[in-house]
Amino acid sequence: MNEQQFDKFLNIETTGFQYGFPKLAKYHRYEPTPYSGLEQLFEVYALPPGANFLDIGCGKGRVPIYVHHRFDIPAIGIEMDPKFFIEAEHNAAQYLKKAGKKRSSLQFYNMVAETYQIQGKDQVFFFFNPFSIHVFREFMSKILKSYEQYTRTIDIVLYYPSPDYLHYLHQDLGLDYYLNIKLRNEKNENERIIIFRLQP
Repeated sequence: MNEQQFDKFLNIETTGFQYGFPKLAKYHRYEPTPYSGLEQLFEVYALPPGANFLDIGCGKGRVPIYVHHRFDIPAIGIEMDPKFFIEAEHNAAQYLKKAGKKRSSLQFYNMVAETYQIQGKDQVFFFFNPFSIHVFREFMSKILKSYEQYTRTIDIVLYYPSPDYLHYLHQDLGLDYYLNIKLRNEKNENERIIIFRLQP
């Protein structure tokens, strides 16, 4: 299925017009994650058992809704732009209307990522370069603190990873790649998904 067909299947609208650039330079412009990339990710990546999935900078909610539909696990989207947040909430309502009752929760929060209080059950964090390395470091420090408090498997999933993100995780934190997924039919070597894993 193409992007529009996938949206129609999920009963959502995440393609089309994207709003202008954020007012603060440390936050990056929203761009929806291609469904083809999500399909390839989950061909080779198995979520940790009992995982909660979070999309940091979720835009119109495509990734959390896709994950919720595919796995019926708790999915959270964090979005600072109020217009995108409203669209994500609308998309969730439309999706659930078609999908019917699901076992797991689907939630969206309108806030900057740094203010989100990480829960002991939050395990999978998805990033499509939502903000500068400075904000990413700040958010990662919260993840590491949560990991120390509630030791569990935590996966950091980076779509089209920023070199700054990779350097920080690999060189500064000393983390090794758990998975390095080269996306098919892409000529740009950066068009890949890299996962870092923290585990007891």
